[in-house]
Amino acid sequence: MSDHSLLTYRDDGAQHHPGAVVHDLDALRAALGHLPQGEAGIRISGIAGLRTFLAGGGAIGSIAADILGPSARAVRAILFNKTAETNWSLAWHQDRTICVRRKVDVEGFGPWTVKAGLSHVAPPFDLLARMITLRVHLDDTPATNAPLLIAPGSHRRGRIPVNAIDGIVRDCGTRTCIAAAGDVWVYATPILHASDAASVPTHRRVLQLDFAADDLPGGLEWLGV
Repeated sequence: MSDHSLLTYRDDGAQHHPGAVVHDLDALRAALGHLPQGEAGIRISGIAGLRTFLAGGGAIGSIAADILGPSARAVRAILFNKTAETNWSLAWHQDRTICVRRKVDVEGFGPWTVKAGLSHVAPPFDLLARMITLRVHLDDTPATNAPLLIAPGSHRRGRIPVNAIDGIVRDCGTRTCIAAAGDVWVYATPILHASDAASVPTHRRVLQLDFAADDLPGGLEWLGV
């Protein structure tokens, strides 16, 4: 595994932004402080305290705007928290669904699922290919605390069948996305990624945000953050 600092979004589909929100950590933690602390993952929406950070001129939104342009907006958010009690591993996969306000049948969108009471749908792959995902690290994530693993360049392989994933990971190689509290990682939403269980588990809170610049067709609306 090569030094992750050499990765660039343009060439690899992932990039590290050290200290991007380090001065905003207290405010970000406070904005999320009312959420249950013992759950592994919480899908969130409508938290007013996040809006300043997610706007185009904010510490988080400006990273998205640099890649997607001024129309970039946060369209989904999940707060992950790995602890000794909620310590899991995640196999290699692509993120393939988006979160919308309500189900509307539109050609090319499906199948539909409901997660945490929210409507999710698999969109056409070219929409996913125009999206990015930001991981905002609220705690240190060293190699022992389950950092994200990514396969650089795999986002260019289209929708990858499950039986082809292992071969593409071997072909692309893997990188470990270690981070300090206040760092942000950005990656192409459909990149192959995985996570091991923490070998030395402590709190590992990550605010994961999907950004898009597209409007949805046929009456579909992003749920938003």
